[in-house]
Formats: sequence, C-alpha cells, structure tokens
Amino acid sequence: MDVYKDLYQQLIIDHNQNPRNFKKLDKISHSADGHNPLCGDTINVSLLEKDGKIKDIAFIGSGCAISKASAS
Repeated sequence: MDVYKDLYQQLIIDHNQNPRNFKKLDKISHSADGHNPLCGDTINVSLLEKDGKIKDIAFIGSGCAISKASAS
C-alpha cells in the first residue's frame, strides 16, 4: 500500500506545482465559483462549449495542494 500512497502524494505535489489548465479563458460559455469558508480555498472553473462539446476548460483560484490538484 505504501507504493500507492507514495504515488498519490507525488501526483498531488506535481499537480499543485504544475497545475494543468490553470489560466483565465478569454471566451467562456459557462463558469462556476467555489469557496470553502473553513479553509479559505477559492476557485473559479470556466469552460467554452460549442456544438455540445467542451472546446476549452480552465480554472483560477487559490487554495491548498489538494484543492489545486483536484481542479487540475
């Protein structure tokens, strides 16, 4: 089980340090904001949908490593 625990921790660290799709989209069709008042995490997820397909998706915000890795 330690192998999986180590892999999980490495993935969280990687996504926290190098988040995927961490940017602001110029054109969006949908967005949602989230805020956790217990720890202060904030996040905005935006996407561009066209013809029923997601063309681009991104998030901005701040929070703990788990929060950022989950959004990534």
